[in-house]
Amino acid sequence: MNNDENRWPAAKAQLSGTACRIAGRHPPLYRLAATLALSLAVFPLAISSGTALAQAYPTTVIRMISGVQPGSMPDVVGRMIAEKLALALGRQVIFEPRPGAAGLTGGQVVARSTPDGHWIGVYTSSDTLAPLLNPGTVDPKDLAPVATVATVPTGLTVTTAKNYKTLADLVADAKAHPGKLVAASAGFVTATHLSLERFRIAAKLNILHVPSKGAAGAIAELLADRADMYFSPVPGALALIKSGKLRVLAMSSAKRSALFPEVPTTLELGYPDSDYNFWIGISAPVKTPRTIVQRLNKETSAAVTSPEMRDKFLNIGAEPLAMGVAEFEAMVRDALESNAVLIKTKGFRPE
Repeated sequence: MNNDENRWPAAKAQLSGTACRIAGRHPPLYRLAATLALSLAVFPLAISSGTALAQAYPTTVIRMISGVQPGSMPDVVGRMIAEKLALALGRQVIFEPRPGAAGLTGGQVVARSTPDGHWIGVYTSSDTLAPLLNPGTVDPKDLAPVATVATVPTGLTVTTAKNYKTLADLVADAKAHPGKLVAASAGFVTATHLSLERFRIAAKLNILHVPSKGAAGAIAELLADRADMYFSPVPGALALIKSGKLRVLAMSSAKRSALFPEVPTTLELGYPDSDYNFWIGISAPVKTPRTIVQRLNKETSAAVTSPEMRDKFLNIGAEPLAMGVAEFEAMVRDALESNAVLIKTKGFRPE
């Protein structure tokens, strides 16, 4: 026993005696004193139990539920991090696609799963909006933010056949022809759609949004000249940009992309609050023990910040993102508040 452990029995005895003296003089206060004594006695045991739980975790196979479309960036990144978690935790991590309803199908599975750390989910910035548009499907409070994995820069992309050399050219055309320009997206409530909405509102533009089924469909609309613009995740347009078929006018992220350092952001070009952070992370059922959440965060962050993963992410157009649990929770709260305002903004038109 260390000195603290030697003092603990004496402290409990002293506190117990105090409770008895209070009972004799002030009977109504007895229960309060007794409860305090019991709480102090149990508290170290609870900490010890939580620590032991985290150390024993995981005890079986882990399932990572993905509500996104197979082949999408969150899907690819999720599979990559699942492999790393399996190595770090010493247990198989089964990647289980459950796409549908803008990610809500997968979110429902995670939210209703056993909160023991063996059920986790691919979590994206879109998950802070879709539930707000579909009340009763998934309560955002039922999902615990666990760890961030990556951000994916999106850029306002046009074909080189257009006369848009700069963002100012496109904005001028949109204002000269309100409601005429068509903006493609990879689907309603995807990062490509939300990037569009943030910019459209900031620039006060009247643009027709036509959602496609996935990023490939949006790119096809752009190349076929059925759409004038598309906020494309960098990876999906990289080859076409390098071949000279597409041009990026501005990045929608808060800072410039490492892949296109010469391309300014919409913020730099004078459109406050036009940025959109397309992040990918991991969630768990809200009652998952904090010690297990911290363990998952630690292992995920270690994987994300490794030179190997950084290089792999950059090769597919993603950028590593690691932060603590509390910081991630704050980011999700801010996104939920911002999106609650966004969906009430004039011009935000669901399908």
